[in-house]
Amino acid sequence: MTLYAPPLTAINFLHVDNDLIAIDKPSGLLSVPGRGENKADCAAARVQAKHPDALTVHRLDMATSGLLLFARGKAIQRALSGLFERGEIAKRYIADVWGAPEPGAGEISLPLVTDWPRRPLQKVDWDIGKPSVTRYETLASSGSASRLQLTPLTGRSHQLRVHLAELGHPILGDEFYAHPEALAARPRLALHAAYLRFVHPDTGEALALESPCPF
Repeated sequence: MTLYAPPLTAINFLHVDNDLIAIDKPSGLLSVPGRGENKADCAAARVQAKHPDALTVHRLDMATSGLLLFARGKAIQRALSGLFERGEIAKRYIADVWGAPEPGAGEISLPLVTDWPRRPLQKVDWDIGKPSVTRYETLASSGSASRLQLTPLTGRSHQLRVHLAELGHPILGDEFYAHPEALAARPRLALHAAYLRFVHPDTGEALALESPCPF
């Protein structure tokens, strides 16, 4: 599957202040540089081209679109990273999945670990996997697909993608975990980081950031 490669003008700055930057990352763009010259283009490089003091705080999968935060300086980077680690940043994602989960809302709790022979894939492992929890709510269903709101309570790699696949409702367009019908249903991964809410580390005010779903 060939992923869409966004043009250099695709970065949309949603919030910029003296301490942090929030962008709307397009699907198909790396969050940080990969190995090799062909993977040098990424969200971090594009943000730093305009704001050289920007530092990475967290990441989104290359195929996932939506809200991505950057810190302007080491102190704010540490503060924001601490909020993520302590679960003090509320996150919501929108995903289109295969079928209709039953019940329509609930919680998925599975231990995840890297599938080393097939990395970067992750897998469920009840012996050595790390706990991961996702809450889901069905927003709409039509035909063979449903739109869900996802709230990850932990931040494991590929957590949402593995959880929905294990539930029997893989995210549409997921080249790693979807079955052929679900993969072919969308030209991109139908997963979008739509909402972040947290207390601003410097001002102490509640900051809510939203990004409209592009699919």
